[in-house]
Amino acid sequence: MNEEPELPAEVATNLALLARLPEEWETAFAELGEPKYRARQVFRWLLRRGVFEPAQMSDLALSLREKLGNLGLRSPVEVTRVQRSQDGTRKLLLTLFDGGSVECVLIPMTRLDADADAAAAVEDETETGEGEEKTKVTLCISTQYGCAMGCRFCASGRAGLLRGLKAAEIVAQVLVSKRYLEPHEDLKNLVFMGMGEPLHHYDETARALRLLMHPEGLGMSPRRITVSTVGLVPGIQKLGRDFDGKVGLAVSLHAPNDAVRSSIMPMNDRFPVAELMRALRAYPLPRRRRITIEYTLINGVNDAREHAHELVSLLRELPVKINLIPMNPVEGSGYGAPSTTRVTEFQRVLSAAGYSCFVRTRRGDEVDAACGQLALSPAVIELRRRDKSSTA
Repeated sequence: MNEEPELPAEVATNLALLARLPEEWETAFAELGEPKYRARQVFRWLLRRGVFEPAQMSDLALSLREKLGNLGLRSPVEVTRVQRSQDGTRKLLLTLFDGGSVECVLIPMTRLDADADAAAAVEDETETGEGEEKTKVTLCISTQYGCAMGCRFCASGRAGLLRGLKAAEIVAQVLVSKRYLEPHEDLKNLVFMGMGEPLHHYDETARALRLLMHPEGLGMSPRRITVSTVGLVPGIQKLGRDFDGKVGLAVSLHAPNDAVRSSIMPMNDRFPVAELMRALRAYPLPRRRRITIEYTLINGVNDAREHAHELVSLLRELPVKINLIPMNPVEGSGYGAPSTTRVTEFQRVLSAAGYSCFVRTRRGDEVDAACGQLALSPAVIELRRRDKSSTA
């Protein structure tokens, strides 16, 4: 694993402020001689309205706004570029306090491709009739600046892990991205599927989830949030225990056996397939919920008919739905997508065995916003490579 740098003290302080829950603000305000109810006012400004500048918190006393300003409260991210694809997908490049950058993606969902990332939420809306007026949007957010998992077919980890994001930086992606919704759009689903491994820095991911779901803030339903993992078993166990299985779980499986999986996903050596399957079978899923299995189809690697039959056997009796993702172009990976015929045949085997199986619609790939394409800039990758060479 990569060694992460420490954040400057003023940066760490600000990020800690933005990650406070209402009761933590109450404790802080008691020390400042402020009444308790001010804590929830500040929390709502931050976590419901996405306002980070104390001067704009108009219903607070001027003296309190000055105190908050003196504490260094301000936005933890700055949007430095927005790229839009023809299908309406928007990729936001966010610059962090320390000069780092991450990407998150707004994805307008059609009824067809909503299955891929938010099946449970869509099923809810089908039952209640909710959300018919506006276009539902899924936001894909990042949890790390870089990634330590080293998956061979993914751009995010090419430079390794620079650092994990703090809870405030994760939540800020949601609050800032909402400003880029169009009038006919509604943010419905969050997927922790951007840069990084959400369960690698579990405590920050868990705090971000609590902040996003808090009723005084955005009040996101756990049914509308999905956390993706390459298969970090201890993190899966903690997520199930801490959130009673109510937060959606997606597993980047990508192979049905250890030999293939280890060749493309080094983390499999630490948590092999059998151990991962035991963790998934123990995950405390609520009634009618399913685990999402993400499977990137790579030409000549994991896309054969026998791989599909192995996957059928591996997942037997697990409540899952399967997303097949024909590999998106990743420069320098040496891998590519199989033919449409091969993808269809793979899907046919799984569907015939009774699995709900969807082929992920490619979205935003012309701006490198599709699955596996979020990455650090080429300049950062080159600098990282030189740093490693100089210390070798």
